[in-house]
Amino acid sequence: MPRIDLDDIVQSNGTAYPADLAAAVQERWVRRIAPAMGLTDFGVSHVVLKPGAASSQRHWHEDEDEFVVMLAGQATLVEEDGRTVLHAGDCAAFPKGEPNGHHLVNESDADCAFIAFGRPPSGDCHYPDIDLLWSGGAYRHKDGRRY
Repeated sequence: MPRIDLDDIVQSNGTAYPADLAAAVQERWVRRIAPAMGLTDFGVSHVVLKPGAASSQRHWHEDEDEFVVMLAGQATLVEEDGRTVLHAGDCAAFPKGEPNGHHLVNESDADCAFIAFGRPPSGDCHYPDIDLLWSGGAYRHKDGRRY
């Protein structure tokens, strides 16, 4: 397999979150490695969080396993059981179906970088801290109304 040059993959800070919930990830920069390299069975993304940025809103998936590997800097893992600082070389796993809302937040003064593995979910994604649910291929309020 050829070496991947990350500079050849477009980096984006776009999000599909509703506008009123997007600020947390405004300084999250993602390179989607899997589609760029023709991978279709799972997703792989290189993510850089600028100071103050979050990887996502805190969430958990009914049908998607997630795994992250810290590459550089440090990020704080925020989950149901509390907060854990992750450094380069640390890993974290989030099994599908476990209602453990999680995300990474860069609370340091420098960028951090990690690799995230998963796959496009087809089931629901829950956001315990906010009025948000991913269901039926769309963002919805928890009462089912579409955003």
